[in-house]
Formats: sequence, structure tokens, C-alpha cells
Amino acid sequence: MPRKDPCQKQACDIQKCLQANKYIERLCEDVIQAMRKCCEVHAGENSVCCSGFTKEHKSTDTKTIL
Repeated sequence: MPRKDPCQKQACDIQKCLQANKYIERLCEDVIQAMRKCCEVHAGENSVCCSGFTKEHKSTDTKTIL
């Protein structure tokens, strides 16, 4: 029997929040952060929910210096 994805609850929470807030991400930052933390904790595990999630957000906070 396959194991339940360790971050499935957080992924579902993100979907519920986004739907409730007309897909405005900034209104769901707390649940998105909870997903990031879950993916960090379960980094070595086979998590379908986390695949691509951590890669997608790694360098979004960096600024280019000219």
C-alpha cells in the first residue's frame, strides 16, 4: 500500500485558500509558507506534492545588483 504524501494536507490547504481568496497568492502566504516548511522537513522523501514546489520558489527573493 502506498504511503500518504507527507505534505498533502498543506497542498490541500493552499488550494482551499486560493479558491476562497480568488487566487490572490499574497492572501495565502501563511499556508504557502507552511507548505515550504513541510517540503524542507521531508526533503529526502518521495513527495509528489513537493516536486517542483521548492525549486519554483528558491530564488524569487533575490534582487539583481547592477
